[in-house]
Amino acid sequence: MGAAVLPFIIFTVLWGGIGGVLPFFVPKGPNRGIIQVILMLTGVCCWLFWICCYVAQMNPLIGPKVDRNTILWMAKQWGNEIAQSPI
Repeated sequence: MGAAVLPFIIFTVLWGGIGGVLPFFVPKGPNRGIIQVILMLTGVCCWLFWICCYVAQMNPLIGPKVDRNTILWMAKQWGNEIAQSPI
């Protein structure tokens, strides 16, 4: 599984619009600068959170595949011996 380009483009445009375009449309007022900074930080933080989650799904952290004999040996060494079933 690799990275698809379309979701990257869509979400980059979405959060780029929120953080890069919307601050220009904030009406004049005493808190205009604060609102602009909030919009920019929201765009950056949400995009960063999304990209981290998206990239993490490309190589999920799944435990190693260990064969049956190795599991039984490890259990015996650690003092948790498992009763073997006849298979």
